[in-house]
Amino acid sequence: MRDLRRIVVAVVIGSFSIAALMGIIALLQPGPFGQTEGRVLLTTVIVGVESVAALCYLSLSGRPWAAVGAVGATVSLAATIAALLMTWGNDSEVLGKFMGVSALVAATFAQASLLISLAGRRRTVPLLVGTLTAAAAVCTMISVLIITDHEPAPGFGRTLGVVAILDALGTVVLVALAIVVRLTRSVGGVAGQAPLVLVPSVETRLVAAATLRGVTPSELVGDALDALEASDRERVAQDA
Repeated sequence: MRDLRRIVVAVVIGSFSIAALMGIIALLQPGPFGQTEGRVLLTTVIVGVESVAALCYLSLSGRPWAAVGAVGATVSLAATIAALLMTWGNDSEVLGKFMGVSALVAATFAQASLLISLAGRRRTVPLLVGTLTAAAAVCTMISVLIITDHEPAPGFGRTLGVVAILDALGTVVLVALAIVVRLTRSVGGVAGQAPLVLVPSVETRLVAAATLRGVTPSELVGDALDALEASDRERVAQDA
């Protein structure tokens, strides 16, 4: 799995580097800036967006929810091909709608992949589910606008705005919580306390168990502590 990740990362970096080089050449080429140069620059942008999305999907590689990243990568590839076809001359209305919907679905899967990879604690599951539900609703509502030519129903725009705000709020909170948790763990969890050091044999077992379950060692320890605390509370309640 690690070899696959290296290959994907190498392909992403290589393809975007080539596209970026093409964009720079188009900008520095002497003479007027024409349609071809514009298409080259737009191609660079498309490849760059696809590269960022691919890294989001890759964050779930080797984990239980890897299928989410795989589906997102497939949809994203279709959207990228459609966008490139439109950039280089195919202005079909059907292709345009397909590109718009597929790009929107791919972006939603990229968001889901990133949030799932960050939300490793059970305490954040309700917030994660709510945020992904809001993201799916936004994707569906905008897709309807792209596909249909009819005017939206009264209140549609307000509803879309509220759901989009909830989606953005949940995303920001989940990312912020993930950053705080990682910063806390990096300094040992308590100010002035040295980071926890495990003996090699225990560290090896911990890494192996985490790899088997598709989580990080920190997430595995966190889940184990949650289960232990719940067991302690139940025992105290029974004794009382």
